[in-house]
Amino acid sequence: MSIEVSAKNEQVVSSPPTGWQVIWREFKKDKIAMFSLIALILVIIGVFIWAWFIDKEALMKISLRDKYGAPGDKFFLGADQGGRDILGQLIIGARNSIYIAIAITAITGIFGIFVGLICGYFGGWIDNMFMRIIDFFITIPSLMLIIVFITVIPKYGVPEFVLIMSLFLWTGTARLVRSKALSESRRDYVNTSKTLGTNDFVIIFKEIMPNLSSILIVELTLNFAGNVGIETGLSYLGFGLPPSTPSLGTLVSYANNPLVLYEYWWCWLPAAIFILLMMLGINYVGQALRRAADAKQRLG
Repeated sequence: MSIEVSAKNEQVVSSPPTGWQVIWREFKKDKIAMFSLIALILVIIGVFIWAWFIDKEALMKISLRDKYGAPGDKFFLGADQGGRDILGQLIIGARNSIYIAIAITAITGIFGIFVGLICGYFGGWIDNMFMRIIDFFITIPSLMLIIVFITVIPKYGVPEFVLIMSLFLWTGTARLVRSKALSESRRDYVNTSKTLGTNDFVIIFKEIMPNLSSILIVELTLNFAGNVGIETGLSYLGFGLPPSTPSLGTLVSYANNPLVLYEYWWCWLPAAIFILLMMLGINYVGQALRRAADAKQRLG
């Protein structure tokens, strides 16, 4: 009898779920978000693999004989005003847009997270100095300055475009991480580590940063979607990638011509549909990640 009572009184201590487990559980509950995540991964991998086998120079050669060629056997999605294959431009343009968005998100994310953690942990003159710099970048019209830089530089490509964009887009991540790091740096586990003589950078990157992982994942995912939109928007306006480099925004800009808009819809519609579906997928994934970061909104 005593054995049974003691067995009943035993408590199974289970560790709380990690951030990745919470995110996985949220995606399992939201089927649309799970489908969007899988579809985005497959599309991104497929686009990069397909673009690898496309000869860009041959693709961008002008062939007036095939001007505005309709979708068919020769051109699956038709041809543009220069007789260039729309499908090939769509694949390479999607690759370029996704690559640029990933590169900008990585650069601004790494720099913004580093600055935010340093400012939030140390405070003092370091925090004041960086916050004045961040306030300066936020007050200036960054989009207009990006257009000015792109206009001034005589010859530029994808690397230059990524660096110009990254120069102005890191401040939002830095402010968010700083605000979270400020509250985390006052918690007991941080004070205990300081008392034990743990190195400051060990505390920052091995103790504080892991506790911000869910928020960082949400922020970087939404930044990725925003960077895709900014790149395509600038290319649509003519201030993005050079005309010789395919881009989703350049394809959509064909719709500015009323004749192309109605008669030769295949020049711009595939790119517009691709952007719409990709933004919807990223939106569903971002909503699931945001719910995972907030215990009150979680589905499971």
